[in-house]
Formats: sequence, C-alpha cells, structure tokens
Amino acid sequence: SAYPLRAGKGWCFEGGIRVPVIIRDPRAKANGTVCSVPVYAEDYYSTIMEQAGVKMPKGQGLDGASLTGLLNGKKSVERTEPMVWHYPRYHGSGHVPSSAIREGDWKLVDNYHLEKQFLFNLKDDIGETKNLAKSNPKKTAELLKKMHDYLKKIGAGMPKLNPNYDPNFKPPPKKKKPKKIKEKK
Repeated sequence: SAYPLRAGKGWCFEGGIRVPVIIRDPRAKANGTVCSVPVYAEDYYSTIMEQAGVKMPKGQGLDGASLTGLLNGKKSVERTEPMVWHYPRYHGSGHVPSSAIREGDWKLVDNYHLEKQFLFNLKDDIGETKNLAKSNPKKTAELLKKMHDYLKKIGAGMPKLNPNYDPNFKPPPKKKKPKKIKEKK
C-alpha cells in the first residue's frame, strides 16, 4: 500500500511516482540530511555529469536538472523544464494511458482513457482526493498546455485508437480437449 498516496506503481498519481530517494556522495556538504524537494529520475544524468565535472556534449538534449545544489545544502532545484511523467499505455496494474505534470504544489493528471483532467494541490491534498480541475479551469488549462507542449517538444509517443478495434468482436469458442483415458493396471 502507498497510503495515504493515491494508486500505486506505474500510475501517474502520487502512489505511483512519489518514492523516497537516497543519494550518497562523500563530497556532498549536506550528507546525513533529509530534503523534501521533489526530484525524479530524469535529474540523475545531469547530476552525475556535473558531479563528475563533465560538460554536456553539444546538441545533446537534457531532461531534468542537476541535484548538486541540493547535495550541497540548497533548498531548491532550478528547473528549465517542468517535471512530467508520461505513461501512454495500459498497464497490468489497472493504469490507463495518462500523463502528469508537477509545478510547485500543483499537479495535473491528464487521463487519455477517460478524456478527463485531474488537478490537485499536493500541499493541501497529498492523497489526491479532491479534483480541482473544474473549480480552477485557468490553472488546469495552463498546466495542460505546458505538459502537452513539453511532450510535443520531446517527441513523446501518444496513445492512438486502434483502427482495427471492433467492440462487437467475440473470440471463437475454445476447442475442448479430448479427455484422457486412464489405463487400468
């Protein structure tokens, strides 16, 4: 259970994306401290590059932000791109295609399957129980645009309707296997 967080692994709700991170760097000034600044896997590459003193190759795109400042005691991360999670597929956990964006305390989930947006203020509602999309249409539209602009920029694959889908399709009946006859000894 991820309680009090909503949903679980593989979902765009907090139960699927909010996990503890432990980073150990013997040179970091903030070793042994706890930090509550949101970070995600996309931040690791730029952090490792900066910590190693390696310059980013020319023309190479970069998702995420370096966490070096946090490792040295800063209280925030300077981001040039939004934090976005994109799961455009169905998942065995029950997750349906969706994406999420987080900016400060605000988080928007765009559920492609339901064609519905969910807006939450995580500071007030860590369990994502109150959908604020209808009561905050301006914030919903702002985050939705930022997220989809970002997904377009990076060339993210989007869910598409299956042109061969037939809602009336019924699979042929399974053939019954003949019963095995046990031999008497």
